[in-house]
Amino acid sequence: MLARTTGGREPALGASASNAGVTWLLDLDGVVWLADDAIPGSAEAIELLRARGSRVVFLTNNSAATVGEYLAKLQRVGVPAVADDLVTSAQAAASLVQPGERVLVCAGPGVDEALAARGAHPLREGDADAVIVGWHRDFDYGRLSAAFHAVRHGARLIGTNDDATYPTPAGPIPGGGSILAAVAYASGVEPVVAGKPYPPVAALVRAKVADIEVMVGDRPSTDGRMARALGVPFALVLTGVTAAAGPDLDPPPDRVARDLRALVGQYANGS
Repeated sequence: MLARTTGGREPALGASASNAGVTWLLDLDGVVWLADDAIPGSAEAIELLRARGSRVVFLTNNSAATVGEYLAKLQRVGVPAVADDLVTSAQAAASLVQPGERVLVCAGPGVDEALAARGAHPLREGDADAVIVGWHRDFDYGRLSAAFHAVRHGARLIGTNDDATYPTPAGPIPGGGSILAAVAYASGVEPVVAGKPYPPVAALVRAKVADIEVMVGDRPSTDGRMARALGVPFALVLTGVTAAAGPDLDPPPDRVARDLRALVGQYANGS
């Protein structure tokens, strides 16, 4: 029997008796979409999961967007969702600061939003209690210098994630981990990383999700290790940064499918 993890959440309304409370954790980038392009079949696969009574929770290391922006994007690709269906690395990073702390943000609007919800004070320049670094397209030398100086003056260094790359339809581009590496190397400080597969985001997932059937992702180093940290199976889809399965994948996936629709089909067919 596949391992699962349990928590204190009540079963979702409308869930069947056999699947009540069972959750699929889905990465977004490389599983549901690539940048702004929906991956064919993903919306239909999620609709099928919900129809059978499974809950779907999206777990993303991309901290750039706000919760509202993510929900709007999910709606555009045919996947209606609410805020409680989403866990982000921005939220995980914000959980590492205290209400009232000053936090220099070297990241996108998602981090500002998460900090505001936490009761912390985001800023762009000057001394701070902490620096949070995440993926954002407007990273430049000025942002690097601001983060560097805050860390050198005593701020804690927190990364939303350490993904080296970010998947797009044209292929991978530098990810949040690449930006974090620049700040860490310049300042000479080892960061605390909040997102997949690290403990801060695992704690958020355990607080939100009752019974996890599987963690689905495109990157073994984050999604696979997140599954192992949660004690649940890891299903690899080949629509993102990992184009083919092989013996060198670490950790090895429990299942492999060409895309989310094929994976859901495997489960539906009992294969």
